[in-house]
Amino acid sequence: MNCEPTMKIHEHTAAHLADLFRTLSDPTRVRLIAALLDCELHVGALADQLGMTESAISHQLRDLRLQRVVRARKEGRQVFYSLDDEHIADLFRKGLEHMQHSG
Repeated sequence: MNCEPTMKIHEHTAAHLADLFRTLSDPTRVRLIAALLDCELHVGALADQLGMTESAISHQLRDLRLQRVVRARKEGRQVFYSLDDEHIADLFRKGLEHMQHSG
């Protein structure tokens, strides 16, 4: 059977996509994405929810910010985080759906 690929991806784009998936491969970062799926939270709330230190949460959020998975909004002395856009939420939901389907 002869199959021609319908999608071709430039090497530079492939590298960026691989970086995104590498960022998403950490269980703590996956839990952060789940926590931010439907709401905006500050570091302290995320730390409480995940049972981690604020320092550890901030470190993970920095990596997520660099890959544009989350965005930050400052309000006074608090920094609130949310998912960068609906594409991230969709990617997370699709991955979760795949895992639940796979059994």
